[in-house]
Amino acid sequence: MNRCHHKWLYLIVCLVLGVNLLIGLRVYSKEAGDKQGKSNAFEQVSVLMRVLHLIQEEYVDPGETDTEGLITDAIHGMVDGLDPFSSYLPPKQYKQLKENTTGEFGGIGIVVTMREGVITVVTPIEGTPGSEAGIQAGDKIVEIEGKDVRDTKLNKAVELMKGKPGTEVNITLVRKDREKPLELTIERAIIEVPTVKDMSVLENDIGYLRITQFNENTAGKLKKELNKLKSKGLEGIIIDVRNNPGGVLKSAVTCADYFLPPNKLIVSVKGRKDEPEETYHSSQPDKMSGIPVSILVNNGTASAAEILAGCLKDHNRAVLVGAKTFGKGSVQNIIRLSDKSALRLTTAKYHTPSDLQIHNNGIEPEIKMELTEEEKKELYKFQRKIAPEEGDEREEGEMFLDPQLKRALELLQNYGALHQGEKDAEEDKQEQNKKTAPEEGEEE
Repeated sequence: MNRCHHKWLYLIVCLVLGVNLLIGLRVYSKEAGDKQGKSNAFEQVSVLMRVLHLIQEEYVDPGETDTEGLITDAIHGMVDGLDPFSSYLPPKQYKQLKENTTGEFGGIGIVVTMREGVITVVTPIEGTPGSEAGIQAGDKIVEIEGKDVRDTKLNKAVELMKGKPGTEVNITLVRKDREKPLELTIERAIIEVPTVKDMSVLENDIGYLRITQFNENTAGKLKKELNKLKSKGLEGIIIDVRNNPGGVLKSAVTCADYFLPPNKLIVSVKGRKDEPEETYHSSQPDKMSGIPVSILVNNGTASAAEILAGCLKDHNRAVLVGAKTFGKGSVQNIIRLSDKSALRLTTAKYHTPSDLQIHNNGIEPEIKMELTEEEKKELYKFQRKIAPEEGDEREEGEMFLDPQLKRALELLQNYGALHQGEKDAEEDKQEQNKKTAPEEGEEE
């Protein structure tokens, strides 16, 4: 095809784009431009079209001036500048995303986010290759397969870590308080996410269970385990959401509902200022009424887990023990586009009942306790392996009482003792009133 044909093709493409942009901009100008003072929108689009024309006509390597590719790159640049969680998904990538929502995928089993331009581990998923390799919450991933990913978009880095189960991936981590980077070779596997685990009854009839993630089945499993514990005559319950990366919003809302009376605000989802906020309230009687609650949190507690912790804290329904949570509280919607691509766009942020914005803030526990690196290793070891292996002195089902769990246990035991003391005092008072009250037929 000669230069003349190229030029005609370019003009046709520009004409089609121009008509579509004109229609879109008229709507945009009416709905947004007048409100926000964006009167230069047409001028900016004309600059974009001018740049596209110059690249098509003047760039030294014509093989790099494919119109579709240039426009896709322009969309990527526009969306990538918004925040670490918004992204443009071309048709192939959007298709892969839909395939990966079936519950299983080949990967190393870590939840990551972007912090200060660096891919940061929110938490490793228990029982996965990433957890077994010793990856910890807060680790920063700087290389994947020898490629520096510090300037790589989050979703692209995630794709690099995914792959066929049984294959290996090499990653380099930077860890706080460690001088040299940590190089790991990890074998990918099918990731099956667990939910409610390790139900136990500890000293003084204090129940314990751990929620590892919130998926569609978590609320039902939690209800079942709570009923089992309640039938044993609980004096308190400890819920462990340390290293819980979150998950499905509705699941967290239903779990919070188990601990609240009706019509209590659980979480609000706030978008643009001119849009009404979405709120979620409790709707059932408090199934654990009268049973004190403590929640264990740390810097790996994120998203839906922060919603549960923040809600029960704000309603004085639970005392939080541990370290400040991660602070991941933004909402992304997937919007399908006409060419089978999609836009992942941040549209709102979560707020606790006291109107604390979770995102980038996190939830502060009332009782702050950090674990040492050695204590963290012991905790991760216990969480990964409940049943004993050869040479392991820990018996099957035996609980590992790390310092944070011990503190929560002491807290509820003291609450129980105080509650029992108040109960005994009330009974004594009633007994005393009976003794001093005149009997029937007696005159005072």
